[in-house]
Amino acid sequence: MPKGGRKGGHKGRVRQYTSPEEIDAQLQAEKQKANEEDEQEEGGDGASGDPKKEKKSLDSDESEDEDDDYQQKRKGVEGLIDIENPNWVAQTTKKVTQLDLDGPKELSRREREEIEKQKAKERYMKMHLAGKTEQAKADLARLAIIRKQREEAARKKEEERKAKDDATLSGKRMQSLSLNK
Repeated sequence: MPKGGRKGGHKGRVRQYTSPEEIDAQLQAEKQKANEEDEQEEGGDGASGDPKKEKKSLDSDESEDEDDDYQQKRKGVEGLIDIENPNWVAQTTKKVTQLDLDGPKELSRREREEIEKQKAKERYMKMHLAGKTEQAKADLARLAIIRKQREEAARKKEEERKAKDDATLSGKRMQSLSLNK
């Protein structure tokens, strides 16, 4: 026996699985019991040939929907207390043929904000490329300064190269003159 008089853990137990046939049988029994309770509530006229009952047996889709409604009413406290909530909207499932894909689509707040943000970014980029924003003006001013600096550096380099060429030419002339003597 384990410590403290406790029972054994759940890990070693044999698992029991319910077969699909048993599940179907349980569902059928629940439906049958629900139908019997409905008949008793109506006054016990189960075999009187009520047209609603006959219609239910003929139209299986409708009877399944009503069984689902009945099961929903019986859940928890909902079956005991009737609550009238004007804001509650029953969720209805639409068939693919009923969907309206061509109609205008309602966007969520996040989607609208995302689209607005993208449009604002595009507008800013257009204005930026046109040079109308403060940042674009600052960039263009910096670019002008850099161009002037590069032109000055290129001019100085060219002057130095010319001076060097002149010096080498004059040096070669001197050598040639000195060699000629």
